Amino acid sequence: MSLVYRLMYLVGFTPWDTGAIPSELSELIEGQAALAPGRALDIGCGTGTQSVYLANHGWQVTGVDDLDKPIRQAQARAQASGASVEWKRADATRLTESGLTPGFDLVFDRGCFHGLNAQERTGYAAGVTQLASPGATLLMMCFARNDVRIAPAGAEEDELVRTFDGWELTSAQSDKGPDPPGPLRHVPRRWYRFLRRT
Repeated sequence: MSLVYRLMYLVGFTPWDTGAIPSELSELIEGQAALAPGRALDIGCGTGTQSVYLANHGWQVTGVDDLDKPIRQAQARAQASGASVEWKRADATRLTESGLTPGFDLVFDRGCFHGLNAQERTGYAAGVTQLASPGATLLMMCFARNDVRIAPAGAEEDELVRTFDGWELTSAQSDKGPDPPGPLRHVPRRWYRFLRRT
């Protein structure tokens, strides 16, 4: 999928990059039962919308992406808003080799995991588990399984539960945002929240 995303950034068709903060994240950060700020890891951070938002709400944020272009755009976004974010180019499927320091209290993924194959998902989960603190929260959005060509294959709840061993699924809900443009607009999307077991 890395080549596909590189081409999409090149031509400027990035339907996932809305510049909006999903309500599922803002509720977690600003809602009645908001998490206390700590260290956050934004996987597949793209141009940094969510990373900058978290930093502006008191979080110590590391944004990770595998492509240079969105990282450069993320750096510019952070600078423009006065946010302090650590940006790192790294492969989400090999986070154990990324040099990141463990101890993240929040791991956020708005659409990275669901585009990986089975082997890559195993590597992703191992890296996230290694980097997360006991009691950490993992919040991720996934499209449902689908047959759309040149698009994320999606994931289902039972797959996630099996893959994230050592985590407890605490909630699953449909995405509240507008449908994205493009061929995935009619594919269901869900947000999953996991808690790292101590």
